[in-house]
Amino acid sequence: MEANVMTGRVHSLETFGLVDGPGVRFVVFLQGCAMRCQYCHNPETWAKSCDETTVWTPKDLFDRVYRYHRYWGTNGGLTISGGEPLLQMEFVTEVFRLAKEKKVHTALDTAGQPFSTDPAFLKRLEALMEVTDLVLLDFKEIDSEKHLALTGHPNENILELAHWLSDHGKKMWIRHVLVPGLTDSEEGLTKLDAFLSNLKTIDRVEVLPYHTLGLFKWKKLGIDYPLDGVRTPTAEEVQKAEQLLHIDRYPGYQKA
Repeated sequence: MEANVMTGRVHSLETFGLVDGPGVRFVVFLQGCAMRCQYCHNPETWAKSCDETTVWTPKDLFDRVYRYHRYWGTNGGLTISGGEPLLQMEFVTEVFRLAKEKKVHTALDTAGQPFSTDPAFLKRLEALMEVTDLVLLDFKEIDSEKHLALTGHPNENILELAHWLSDHGKKMWIRHVLVPGLTDSEEGLTKLDAFLSNLKTIDRVEVLPYHTLGLFKWKKLGIDYPLDGVRTPTAEEVQKAEQLLHIDRYPGYQKA
């Protein structure tokens, strides 16, 4: 491969995703993430590379993705997730540009951590948003100090990103992982609801129940799991969180 050819570091591919955007999705999980979320179910994506990492050009990756377009129907498409896709913005932009040439719906699944108001960063982000139909923005925790303890980073720049996306008319789905005793306090959910109510472009808010399906990966990597023993939330707890966040307020609300 020529040295000047753009490439991206990809962790894995999911050909038939049903939870990362509307319809049936081809989901690309990129390698690399700055945050260290205590409940992360893909800790092997933290480093810039791992045993599963593969290197793709945008064209080769999109060609692989597009093989599956007949399964997407009228409302499916391509989602790029992570790790953190904003760490490879130019690569994602080029893949999405190729997707839009084929009229493929594009969704970006991000936790927002690299966001900066630096003009150079914003210029790159604007280019990406031109070819992005939907942003799935993962809100870990609304309180910045709790966010720092949970992820290793404060959240002020993530809140700025949410306002930036709203101000620029970018459609968003907001996602919040509900962890008993950690991200489920009534005070915190009420504060998050108040913040979200001021954003103009939210289409849907989703409460995702905490699970331990990625625990074996922590053990495989030899990393102590900080939430060992924490249970999954009950259906009633999830429903209460959904009520506190007023998820039925948003146009994309779908009753379970």
